[in-house]
Amino acid sequence: MKSKPVAVLMLCALMLISMRVQAAGETELTPALVNPGYEEQPEWFKVSFLDLFEDIAEAADEDKRVMVYFFQDGCPYCKKLLEDNFGQRQISDKTRQYFEVVTLNIWGDREVTVGDKVMTEKEFAAALKVQYTPTLIFFNENNKAVYRANGYYPPEKFDVVLDYVGRKQESAVSFQDYLAKVDPQPASGKLHTAVSNIKSISNLRAALEPGKYLLVIFGQKQCATCDELHLDILQRKQTKELLERMNVAVVDLWSEQKIVTPDGSQQKVYDWAKKLNINYAPSLLYFNDKGDEVFRSDGYLKAFHVQSVMDYVTTAAYLEQPNFQRYIDSR
Repeated sequence: MKSKPVAVLMLCALMLISMRVQAAGETELTPALVNPGYEEQPEWFKVSFLDLFEDIAEAADEDKRVMVYFFQDGCPYCKKLLEDNFGQRQISDKTRQYFEVVTLNIWGDREVTVGDKVMTEKEFAAALKVQYTPTLIFFNENNKAVYRANGYYPPEKFDVVLDYVGRKQESAVSFQDYLAKVDPQPASGKLHTAVSNIKSISNLRAALEPGKYLLVIFGQKQCATCDELHLDILQRKQTKELLERMNVAVVDLWSEQKIVTPDGSQQKVYDWAKKLNINYAPSLLYFNDKGDEVFRSDGYLKAFHVQSVMDYVTTAAYLEQPNFQRYIDSR
């Protein structure tokens, strides 16, 4: 009689062990017990207590600045940043020379202190309206954000950003002008305007149409990523169907042509681009029928994400779901 409870306990223990082994096999945890899709980050990234102003002060003591890197697990562009950019010795050395890198997960729950405010990583990301990963925000010694890279930048352009911010050039010259002097990208030398479907770019206010969005593509002639966008991504069937939902204009961000912008003001395209803080080519800006900018993509995107942004805007999904990443996850 006494042996029966013991036998039952042993059986339960064996079942519990079996369930744990089975569960471990199903979830396939990595040796480091990290989330699926997590990418190992360089060991030289800063081990931070996530007090932003304190990190900035510590970096300034070493004549460095702070680069805040927003990421998420399973992000292919974050993987490219870590492998293709930081994986290059020249880029990693330059980053370490000029910056302390603080990493934040856009869905994370760790507490971040910014002055007298305390919030979670995801609340901080939402407050800064982080829509893409990776997003990199560079802070100067006065706790001010001096440059922001929304989305992935290829190594050659990322290297230019490191020099621009690391050498503290933002007070001397705009990034747009700085890039024009040093941009090393080989390109076709053509401004691609085939997708433009409006009569003239001289009056973008007139291109506004009730219930329809206006897409303005800021490009330039010497731009390999512009070539990729126009000669590949915008030529795909699904992209063409999405473009048909909008009025589309292509402008040269260096142009001295004077135009009427969507809000009705008159200015040179070059000045308008500077006012809009266009730091990347191509940049795709979406305007509603009142001439208000509602969304933009100003970093390197593959076809799926270009198409997703177009759908996000033209279906007005951004009005119900202000976070683009959550929209992507639900597609």
